[in-house]
Amino acid sequence: MTLQFHPVSAVNALADALRRRLLSGEMAPGTPLPEQELSALYGVARPTVREALAVLVHEGLLRRERHRSAQVAEVTVADLEDLMFVRRPLEDLMAGALAGRRVEEADAALARMAELPEGAPWSDVVAEHMALHQALIVAVGSPRLERLYSALAAETRLGMVRLRTVYTDREVLIAEHRDLLDAIALGPADDARRVVAAHLNHGWGEA
Repeated sequence: MTLQFHPVSAVNALADALRRRLLSGEMAPGTPLPEQELSALYGVARPTVREALAVLVHEGLLRRERHRSAQVAEVTVADLEDLMFVRRPLEDLMAGALAGRRVEEADAALARMAELPEGAPWSDVVAEHMALHQALIVAVGSPRLERLYSALAAETRLGMVRLRTVYTDREVLIAEHRDLLDAIALGPADDARRVVAAHLNHGWGEA
């Protein structure tokens, strides 16, 4: 059997480019993204722009009202507080379930974060941060926990944009997550849950 590799579509390429800009904080919340301007800027047809924007709206990174340009979604301080109100019990369940286990996929995400070159876009840090936490959730083996956690992914990614001002030194973020993974791996459950709770309260409370 011959395997065929298909090139990345223009829609996906444009969505990736815009996603990186959004998650690096280049575009402030509420910034409009007119289709005509994006079409001229990236040299693609307006239907391509429209489809790429639809992808990002579906992900929750953009918001769109009828007859208006898509806008960069905003996560307010109140939104972050409510997000953490919901995330805490989910991550507490994760910590209790995984205590005493090492999750290789989470370790790999942390290693990739540490290997990012100096000056790498914050969006690359966000991607590995999300991969690390998602790996922990998946390792629990509960499809319902995974679905609940995935529903918060877009707002978590947008919240991470705010954290770039808290973690100006990426090494601090890496060290925190290394301590987090070590605490889960070593256990016992109460210690793992305490470290996870402290981790969630630290950076997010300062965003």
